[in-house]
Amino acid sequence: MKYYLAIDIGASSGRHIIGWKENGKLHTQQVYRFPNGIIEKDNHLIWDVDYLLKEVKKGIEYAKKKYKIVSLSIDTWGVDYVLMKKDKEVLPVYAYRDNRTSRVIDEVHTIIPFEKLYQRTGSQYQPFNSIYQLYDDKKQGRLEGVTDFLMIAEYLLYKLTGVKKKEFTNATTTGMINCKSLKFDKMIISKLGLPAHLFGKLYRPKEVLGYYDGIKVVLCATHDTASAVEGIPMKGNQLYISSGTWSLLGVKTTCPITNVASMKSNYSNEGGVNYNRYQKNIMGLWLVNELQKELCPDEDITEIVNKAMESSFEETIDANDESLLAPDSMKKAFNKLLNSKPDNIYGYFRCAYKSLALSYKKAIEELEKNTGKSYKELYIVGGGAKNSFLNSLTEQKTGKKVIALPIEATASGNLKIQME
Repeated sequence: MKYYLAIDIGASSGRHIIGWKENGKLHTQQVYRFPNGIIEKDNHLIWDVDYLLKEVKKGIEYAKKKYKIVSLSIDTWGVDYVLMKKDKEVLPVYAYRDNRTSRVIDEVHTIIPFEKLYQRTGSQYQPFNSIYQLYDDKKQGRLEGVTDFLMIAEYLLYKLTGVKKKEFTNATTTGMINCKSLKFDKMIISKLGLPAHLFGKLYRPKEVLGYYDGIKVVLCATHDTASAVEGIPMKGNQLYISSGTWSLLGVKTTCPITNVASMKSNYSNEGGVNYNRYQKNIMGLWLVNELQKELCPDEDITEIVNKAMESSFEETIDANDESLLAPDSMKKAFNKLLNSKPDNIYGYFRCAYKSLALSYKKAIEELEKNTGKSYKELYIVGGGAKNSFLNSLTEQKTGKKVIALPIEATASGNLKIQME
């Protein structure tokens, strides 16, 4: 039996998952899990990459005791990166929820109007896209002497192998990949005055990087959503939602869609494994997680969902309002958007779930209009797939048949790429 290891790291936790094939079917087993989270330091939000590396190595050691591993790979969230001066990290490593980009977004759009950026990259506007982070680094003098930048997954893979390679699907989250050439856009880099040497060759999933402790290390689709879509057992061309901290809603297409309607509805074109992912980044279970942390940290999520179902509060909010990105108090942020307040805390949760379902409805209507196609089925994977209340609301609001697969789709996609 051949065993493979997928290391899937999200914004709130990381998982080491062993995969193997038996009678042609993929089997998985989680062997290690660790918490992750954004740290507040010196009035900024950052990642502790030293901690992540220690946990990655710890999990590998744990997995090796039980299985003889053929290969491993790592996927993480997109947009965030580590600046490097040769082999030394430039700290801190900022997290996407930090608000530092707010001071440069207008300046970037003055240099290159967003309409032009979208035509060239097909990337949806998000205030934390790497393009704005890198421009802020330039303005703050953080790029002086920098020889490279690595997305978080690429950085961790480099620390295991000593090999620095940029992976295509993750690079498409930077907002700097030309959607025709599928390379870093030289015009964007030049206009923004960013050092050209930072933006080198891109490598596709399945590239072998080297070895770590006798285990082959491979590039998967290192952006977790790209691996998740690869891990969804879709029979045809259906809609998907990768439901976690964020909800990534989209469809596979053969080529990017960069028309005005796509730009206005803030759809993105991101790299897949030999296909384009036409998708939208929508608020996800972040709302629920933050409400739980603030209002009832010791209560089980199942109990919270049951009480949310019983609540009579029917008001909704715009789940994608920017005030919800990183509020000091999620409850207060909700109150500012609501006309009335719930009778009890569970009304906030009901509001969150209903608002998410409505945001899915709107996004699907936009997608169908932009693609000129209609879709009947909606696959949901990730943590949200286990939430029957949210799935039911989604089916009601969208009118689509929801196929909820409570599987580790991201790990499955990561493993699938290694096994091919």
